[in-house]
Amino acid sequence: MRTFHITWLMFFVCFFGWFGLAPLMPTIRTDLGLTKAQVGNIIIASVSGTIIARLVIGRLCDTWGPRKTAIRLLLIGSLPVFLVGLSKDYTSFLLFRLAISIIGGSFVITQFHTSLMFAPAIKGTANAITGGWGNLGGGVTNMVMPLVFAAIVGFGYTKPEAWRYAMILPGVMMLGVAWLYYRYTKDTPDGNFDEIDRGRMQSKTDWSVLADWRIWALTLAYGACFGMEITFDNVAALHFVDTFHLPQGAAGFWAGIFGFMNLFARALGGMVSDKVGARAGMKGKGILLAFVLLLEGIGLVFFAQAGSFAMAIVSMLGFALFLKMANGATYGIVPFINEKNVGLVSGVVGAGGNLGGMMFGFLFKSEHITYVQAFTYIGLAVITVGCIVLLTRFAPKAEGEELVTAPPVVAS
Repeated sequence: MRTFHITWLMFFVCFFGWFGLAPLMPTIRTDLGLTKAQVGNIIIASVSGTIIARLVIGRLCDTWGPRKTAIRLLLIGSLPVFLVGLSKDYTSFLLFRLAISIIGGSFVITQFHTSLMFAPAIKGTANAITGGWGNLGGGVTNMVMPLVFAAIVGFGYTKPEAWRYAMILPGVMMLGVAWLYYRYTKDTPDGNFDEIDRGRMQSKTDWSVLADWRIWALTLAYGACFGMEITFDNVAALHFVDTFHLPQGAAGFWAGIFGFMNLFARALGGMVSDKVGARAGMKGKGILLAFVLLLEGIGLVFFAQAGSFAMAIVSMLGFALFLKMANGATYGIVPFINEKNVGLVSGVVGAGGNLGGMMFGFLFKSEHITYVQAFTYIGLAVITVGCIVLLTRFAPKAEGEELVTAPPVVAS
């Protein structure tokens, strides 16, 4: 359906703009004379604004509907993407990077919109596919932006000019998708929020749901998987340049491979979550999530200790598979935690992903911790979170309510 494809495309272009600068950081670091600590602060800033944005956008989705929320976010978010090229020093670049980070809140819109559009039996699969194909933007930008940069240099511009002009592309893409969202999407199968009887759909945000430990367990889980994903998107090119001495283009390519696994891996996690849910309910979904988190953590430790570039790539592919499956498995559970506050729960859990990315960013900022040590510590942290999730009881009081045998109605 049109809404299904446009909503993942919206998240894709937002992700493209959000991380468009990451593969160009070797050049930007030289141009602006950035220290390791300053690069670390930029990494932290690139995910920090999204924490608040996801909480706010979750509530706006409940109030305005996903369509209006997406259009406004795209229009406002395109401004810092266009204007980041005006940065002349560390401080201005840091502030623009922080402003760009608000577009990461687009993920909540995608998951909320998909949850409205699909029946309970396939929510996990649908959410995982739209989320995964949106996250694919992180892989594409790592591959494409170095090529755009090289093409601009080929036209005779200097490298400091080229990275600035390159960011015009994602800005234009965001404006184009804003028009598509306005023209071709609906909030629900029955119509837009302001066109239909919303008596069934309207709900007051019930903040008391945040007393549910399951929400916080999922927040930790998403911090461990998606938090690591956006961290890796930020540091992968720098890591490959500094550790294995790859040129910027090659480093961007291999970092892009990590993101490209979203083409199938996140969807796989959602599909398996739905299958397990049909047989073992929410308890089974929770065990699946814990299992893939444990494997992600183990893979990260192996990646950190890889003694050669070939081993690093093999282990990267391994932990990337389980990381992205964990992303999908997390949001295979989220829509069922509290169906009257899907936007709020999606926003809180989504914000947890960025909070994890921010916390991990402090490790890469430190002058006393190498990137290898940082990856090791994160791997151990992910294993710990996997154990916490394993001990969490996701099954509701009436287990049958969460077995995906409900009639195919639109969830609110």
